[in-house]
Amino acid sequence: MTDTATRAAEVLKEHRQSIDRLDAILVYTLAERFKHTQAVGRLKAEHDLPPSDPSREARQIARLEQLSQDADLDPGFAKKFLTFIISEVIRHHEKLQK
Repeated sequence: MTDTATRAAEVLKEHRQSIDRLDAILVYTLAERFKHTQAVGRLKAEHDLPPSDPSREARQIARLEQLSQDADLDPGFAKKFLTFIISEVIRHHEKLQK
């Protein structure tokens, strides 16, 4: 392997290690988020509140789109990501309502 190829392999390894750490952060952050949304779902179920709050969801999506622009992340991707998370939260809340 040439010096350039060796260096490229080292840099690749460093990037992958960073990606692995960030993936772990994402998983633990999502787990923490879902702990809170489960608590919200239980509260809604106890007080017969609807599992979905469309106005809050719209505000959250708009907020995340702005944050993603500030972070130089594709806002369309951020919207898809949050929309998926919100749909999972609503699904969990609906299960708690039964």
